Amino acid sequence: MDPRTGERAAAAGLVSWRYERLRKAGVDAEPAEALSHDCDLDLHALIELIERGCPPVLAARILAPLDTERPEC
Repeated sequence: MDPRTGERAAAAGLVSWRYERLRKAGVDAEPAEALSHDCDLDLHALIELIERGCPPVLAARILAPLDTERPEC
């Protein structure tokens, strides 16, 4: 078995978990999909801001790293 296959499966599982957490926090499907792929965002801090009433897109901007290059999960 190619080790990269396991890595891709693990990454897909992480993205799926992040997506489900965001959906449970009330984030609509489209932003949840985009945000679930951005592992530079602290998911727990993001959900905390959302639960305090911050719109998801604004919460993501608040928590976004300053560098412009953002790797996916």
